Amino acid sequence: MNADAQVEARREEPDKSMSSNSTGRFGGINKVLRLDRLAGLYLWLILIVAFSIWMPDTFATTANVRTIAGGYAVTAIVAIGLILPLAADVFDLSVAATLGFAACLVLELQGNGINAAVAVLITFIVGLAIGAVNGLLVVRFHMNSFIATLGMSSIVLALTLWLTGGQQVFQGVSENFVAWGQKNIWGIPAPVFYLVAIAAIVWYVLEFTPAGRYIYGTGGNRQAARLAGVRVDRVIFASLTMSSAIAAIAGIVLAARLGAASPEQGSAYLIPAFTAVFLGATQFKASRFNVLGTLVAVYLLATGVTGIQLAGAESFVPDLFNGLALIVAVAIASSRGKGRR
Repeated sequence: MNADAQVEARREEPDKSMSSNSTGRFGGINKVLRLDRLAGLYLWLILIVAFSIWMPDTFATTANVRTIAGGYAVTAIVAIGLILPLAADVFDLSVAATLGFAACLVLELQGNGINAAVAVLITFIVGLAIGAVNGLLVVRFHMNSFIATLGMSSIVLALTLWLTGGQQVFQGVSENFVAWGQKNIWGIPAPVFYLVAIAAIVWYVLEFTPAGRYIYGTGGNRQAARLAGVRVDRVIFASLTMSSAIAAIAGIVLAARLGAASPEQGSAYLIPAFTAVFLGATQFKASRFNVLGTLVAVYLLATGVTGIQLAGAESFVPDLFNGLALIVAVAIASSRGKGRR
């Protein structure tokens, strides 16, 4: 090596050292704070603090906390149900239509003199049936889940319009049924407790039972799961069935909370639910759909949208916020998935 080359080498050494030190410091911070898996949680806390300082009289109030917690419980329930098919690597685009149909059906049945408890049971069974049809289309007829559930969504919406005549449903609703959805327990809106119960069940199934391992195994590598003895078709069928059943529960909760239902109200829940599930897959367990991450994502988005609305933003901004969040969430989840391969 000549003298000039030695000089150049010495000049480069400090740069490499500085780069190494910078990387090491970032790695240390990441190791302590777990930014790779908890960034969403930190962002949520930052939004809460920022909006509370900016709008203390409107955002940082007990009433607003209750509104966010109860108002987005239905979105969270739908999102929790979506985890099951997505973890098994299939889509369910019919959940929003199923939610809307269930909300209208449970009220329509009561309006025709059927006991509220019986109406709830019938609606839940119908939700199971919708999911079972989705499962059959995908498993037996080998249809792409995206296309099959998109088609089912259109069919269910048509059934909803036929059932209601395109009108809002609110007459003849049981007062006890509405109280079941609107009451507060220890100051907490009742839908939050229904959400916690469903989330706890799905979390336990996914994390601690063979069924959960089969779902994740099917989603991770379908062929390998088959070779390991997993009945992949049954797993997919069950995940789609339960996704629709949980969407029906969300519709029942929504109907009880509002005391009324309209045919197309379910469509508003599709994008936020998918956004939450994909964003949740970047939290806690990298590149893995999970319950805790989804819950954080739902209320992160809820906090952002509520803050934007209270700040007086134009009506299109919340939809823009959700759409951008979905794109970013899917991009992050996809990049991490490639990185792990």
